[in-house]
This record gives sequence, structure tokens and C-alpha cells, in this order.
Amino acid sequence: MVRAVIAIHGGAGAIARASMSAEKEQQYIQALSSIVSSGQAVLAAGGSALDAVTEAVRLLEECPLFNAGFGAVFTHQGTHELDASVMDGRSLEAGAIAGVARIRNPVLAARAVLEVSPHVMFIGEGAEKFAAVQGLELVEPDYFSTQERWDQLQRALSADQMILDHDGAAQDSGDPLDPDRKFGTVGAVALDLNGNLAAATSTGGMTNKQAGRVGDSPVIGAGCYANNANVAVSCTGTGEVFMRTLAAHDIAALMEYGGLSLKEASERVVMEKIVVLGGSGGVIAVDREGNVALPFNSEGMYRGYGYVGDAPNVGIYREE
Repeated sequence: MVRAVIAIHGGAGAIARASMSAEKEQQYIQALSSIVSSGQAVLAAGGSALDAVTEAVRLLEECPLFNAGFGAVFTHQGTHELDASVMDGRSLEAGAIAGVARIRNPVLAARAVLEVSPHVMFIGEGAEKFAAVQGLELVEPDYFSTQERWDQLQRALSADQMILDHDGAAQDSGDPLDPDRKFGTVGAVALDLNGNLAAATSTGGMTNKQAGRVGDSPVIGAGCYANNANVAVSCTGTGEVFMRTLAAHDIAALMEYGGLSLKEASERVVMEKIVVLGGSGGVIAVDREGNVALPFNSEGMYRGYGYVGDAPNVGIYREE
């Protein structure tokens, strides 16, 4: 019998031990646990893996602790540009949007592309018009803004750098992972009671990125991939490197063509192939047997998973 399971991530990065707040750490733990529980509930009720990952990522987009949707980071120009993707392992159908600034929940727009469009990806204004026709909620661009993200941009501007994995002071944010050295992506993967796999990924991008830059999150095969034959994967990390390695699909290919296990395939990509090109980050993945892998080569990764009927298992640091 299939053991339905969902796994989620909220980004990876360097640990901010100097400014770590026990209160803020608990907020992350509670948010991760709650969202895993919501995904488990969808699966327990007989919902599809696609429904479960869509709902989990929507909830991550609604939580300002994470860099997707509300609480998204700012570009160099002081704007927001959001990306998202979803993939159905049963049909290999996929949907993605990139560079949007007015869609409240980008993952819902990506899901709509998958369901009603013959295309796979829409960008910018075209994506927003598509979302409006589908009846999705549009917001003013400042909906996504928070003071914490604005302060983060000012630190990046003063240091003249894109905040990703470069050095930068956390400035008493209290976050367990340094917000100035963190890959701000969220994602979910799931296996449902019918044995179907699905994956979803969403992001606000990198603080101080140039307007128009798109990373791996909306790129099918790079930041998101699902195939019932083997695995569902969602990535978080140095977007350009995950794109160059087609990291998500590479895990599936190593399993399909190389006969590697989920653990072997995911660790080869994250701990070897990504590292060789100077990349950092991690992935969450679940295979068709319900095995879960959550490897990361950074100091920490916001993550959680839960089989239907079990309590959520969440973590931030490597030793957990």
C-alpha cells in the first residue's frame, strides 16, 4: 500500500548564530509544521499530490517568513518579481510563470497554466493578464513588501552585492538562517494515495537582483520536476548553477538511467555536481516508493515532511 507523504522547504543558507532568536526559530518551526500538516490533510482526504503541493506552496507564499509571495525580496530597482512552477508526475504536464508583480499567489497561476493552457510558461505582463482571465486574485505590487525585506535591500545596496550566499550582516533579524546569506525559495513535493507524484516551487528571487533576472524556480527540470516513473523534486539554491546542471531532472535521470536510489541520486547532484560549479543549496525529493530525501550542502535548510498519519518532522540545521 502506498504511504502518502509530503515534504516542503522554505529556503537554504548560512546559519546566523550571532543574531539567532529562539522566538524567531520557533516561529519557523511552527510555520513549517503547520504547512506540512495542511499538506498531510489534503493527502489523507484523498486529494492529489498536485493539490497537496499547490496548497503547501500557497501557504508558504502567504507566510512573510519565507521569500515567496507576501514577504518577497526586492530587486535592485526596488520592485518585486516573482516566479513559480508546478509539475504533475502522472501526466508530465507542467505550468510556470516568471517575473510577475501583481499575482497574489504565483503558484496558483502556475497551476492554472498547467490546467488550462497549451503552453508551459508565461512571463511578466502576459502572465498577469492570463491570471486575471482565470479569475485569480491580483494585488498592488506593494502587497508583497515588508520592512524587513526593504532593510535587507538597503544593506545589499550599501554593500553593492546581490544577497544570496555572499557575506552580509543579519542585522538582528533573529532568523535562524542569515537573511542576507539565504536562498529564498519555497517548494513542496508529494506522493498521494494513488501513487502519483507532484512538485511545486515558488520564489521572490534574490535580494538586489537585476530586474528581469529569472532563476531556476520556474524552469521545469532545473528547480522543479516530477515523474511518476521515479521522483518529484523541488530545489533551492544558487539558481544559475541549478539551471546549468538541470538539477531536478538530473536526479530523475540518475535514478532512471543509472539505477541509483533516491538518496544516492539526490546526494550526487547536491553534494557533488552543484558544488563543483560553486553552487550551494539543497533539494527536497520523494520517490514513487514514498522514500524522502532532503540533502543540502549549505549550513541549514528550512524543511519538513510528514507521512499521512504521522506527526510532521521539521528541521533547520544539519544535525537535525
